Amino acid sequence: MTRIAEVIVDVPLLQTDKPFSYLVPSEFSDMISPGMRVHVPFGRGGRLVQGIVTRVINSLAEADDYSQNLNELKEISELLDVEAVLSEEQLALADEMRHKVFSYKISIFKAMLPNLLNSKYDKLLTKENGESIRWSTLNTKEQLIAMKDFHSGNGAITYVAESKEHRKTEKFVVPNWEALEVYEPTKSSKKRIEFRKILLETDKKLPFAEAVAMASRPIVNLFAENGLIKIEEVEVSRTTNFFSDISSDRAKSLNNEQQEAFNQILRADSEKTFLLEGVTGSGKTEIYLQIIAEALKIGKTSIVLVPEISLTSQIAKRFIARFGEKVALLHSRLSEGERYDEWRRVKSGEAKIVVGTRSAIFAPLQNIGVIIMDEEHDGSYKQESNPRYQAKDIVLWRGKFHHAKVILGSATPSLESRARAERGIYQLLKLEHRANPKAQLAEIKIIDMRQNLSDQSANFSHALLEKISEKLIKHEQIVLLLNRRGYSSFVMCRDCGFVVKCPNCDVALTLHMDTRTLNCHYCGHREVIPQVCPNCQSRKIGYYGSGTQKIEEELNNLLPDVKILRMDVDTTSRKGAHEKILKAFGNGKADILLGTQMIAKGLDFPNVTLVGVINADTSLNLPDFRSSERTFQLLTQVAGRSGRAEKHGEVLIQTFNPEHYAIQLSQRQDYEAFYATEMNFRRALAYPPYWYTVLIVVSHKEEEEVVKRSYEIATMLQRNLTEKAKILGPLAQPVARTHQLYHYQIIVRFRFEERLEDTLNQLLDWTQLAENRDLRVIIDFDPMNFV
Repeated sequence: MTRIAEVIVDVPLLQTDKPFSYLVPSEFSDMISPGMRVHVPFGRGGRLVQGIVTRVINSLAEADDYSQNLNELKEISELLDVEAVLSEEQLALADEMRHKVFSYKISIFKAMLPNLLNSKYDKLLTKENGESIRWSTLNTKEQLIAMKDFHSGNGAITYVAESKEHRKTEKFVVPNWEALEVYEPTKSSKKRIEFRKILLETDKKLPFAEAVAMASRPIVNLFAENGLIKIEEVEVSRTTNFFSDISSDRAKSLNNEQQEAFNQILRADSEKTFLLEGVTGSGKTEIYLQIIAEALKIGKTSIVLVPEISLTSQIAKRFIARFGEKVALLHSRLSEGERYDEWRRVKSGEAKIVVGTRSAIFAPLQNIGVIIMDEEHDGSYKQESNPRYQAKDIVLWRGKFHHAKVILGSATPSLESRARAERGIYQLLKLEHRANPKAQLAEIKIIDMRQNLSDQSANFSHALLEKISEKLIKHEQIVLLLNRRGYSSFVMCRDCGFVVKCPNCDVALTLHMDTRTLNCHYCGHREVIPQVCPNCQSRKIGYYGSGTQKIEEELNNLLPDVKILRMDVDTTSRKGAHEKILKAFGNGKADILLGTQMIAKGLDFPNVTLVGVINADTSLNLPDFRSSERTFQLLTQVAGRSGRAEKHGEVLIQTFNPEHYAIQLSQRQDYEAFYATEMNFRRALAYPPYWYTVLIVVSHKEEEEVVKRSYEIATMLQRNLTEKAKILGPLAQPVARTHQLYHYQIIVRFRFEERLEDTLNQLLDWTQLAENRDLRVIIDFDPMNFV
């Protein structure tokens, strides 16, 4: 029987964003199923590309592409899997996401899979003499010569596609105890005698490297040749070290508030969403752990999402301590191999609980009972590159699909989530006290920096320096927050006012003193620090503004005997750096932890009694309607790092805007008042959660061209959408040029707009026209950032 597979190919274009029909070779006929990876010939040249099978049918009449007959169909070249890598649920989820993220289906599929399951492509050049050379091994000059030979008819080109899938293996020595019992080495062969004795005394196989170290490679080989041992190659996991050196943990007693929240979640019907609003230190994680334990008892699996990679380490240890190897970790700081191994443990059913960041929501778990999204307000749950999905949307979709309970947890819920709880869409549960009755919320003071500048430093008030000294004397620890990395914000000539800017972006370069370079935080451009002004040749080059590097240097000068750890993007770029810094601080090897927003949430150190916010205004004045919400959340979260055990905690917030409601209400830890104030502001200006938004960013290397195309898009939107939608723009983005491209933006605001999806798909289609080849258009539904 002839079978046909419908395949989405790895060619991300609108014209290819549909299934293509391929004949299934007879040898694959009984094996192939939807969700498997295949290699198929595509296009006129027949180059091989990877694809995902979305449907298997028994006749062409059932296929979506009716323009061909069986004789015209190409065959699948290779079947890459013995079982589907994408489940029916994931295929359905991709269909659902396609309606909202406006990204091609293949991009959505690839986001669901570890990178080692994506193929690599190459060309094979075969000369007339039969010699074959891979294109990727040639330098540019050699490639030009090879192509010239090919076009002259001297050789042939074939296309190669290979799966990057790789499983780690190790060699082991397996003793043949019966043969060893009768084997008698000569008395002079001391190493053989000793090795035989070791093998007879062990009851397990030995790592090959260990056996070679005990004897020698020739002796090991000799034993193998004589049948005394067998050398096996065994697949091993790259993630076994995740579960070492973690002591087991038992469930803790819940206080009355925790118990009530736990009971309500447990008693509720499945397919229900809870918003767990709990002050910092209220014990939300313990509730998560005990709810998951109940899910495991009835054979259900669970997903736990955290926003920051820095949080994954601490929270993962708590889950591993409670559930052992039932836990799998999925986040971007894993190597490709580690991520693949953890994905396979989930896929096989070995792991029942997945803990990870945003992309962990795609984990291939079956029979999900609980999905938890900790710090649900965090903007990092929104993917900022294709496909631009909001993890919370996927959480809710999978919760509904599995009839699972969904728990959204935060001390400062997003306004959108809290508004849903107000309307009864989510069930609101509150934890208003810390889990430890001896751990009270920290005392928070606002320092007006307009009146409290220190003689010693422009970044530290007298009050903050005094408090730091006081805590150091008591051998207590301090957390300092400055949400700006680098040394100085910009370099400026004091004679002519010239500011050194990035040649690719309309931003000032940031000084990084550790590398002694000026860096662009948008495109990565680096250049040396100028000794003279490039504009007027003056030597009066000054450094202005402060980043975490400069604060660290100032602290070292002010407090030379104090041990400081800095935690920002620059110090955590290497694998394992987050864990190393946090472990050192937790073990008391440093007095002060200085960092950006990655230290603001989730961290729990009982000896921290002071939190200092160097500048609370860094995010307050950004041209983004969420700036006040983000400032309130950041200050409330970082304040929660202080006084989490029995010692009294204090927080000092330095600001030049002490009257701003976000700062005033964070001092009072009054989320309810902030919610009411901010919702009035959002309602008056028609911002979310009262209206939905779509951000369209148009980019081109020529400013005139981007302006022209932006107005064409705005006209298209106005022509196709109804009067229910409001179109704002086009106008230049706040940072109008990055990566040598000019950026203009259009914002569509709406409450109900039935024509939106069709119109945005038309826009995608329009971007594929030949005249728009150099144009880049981003469609971002429910954007988290406008800067």
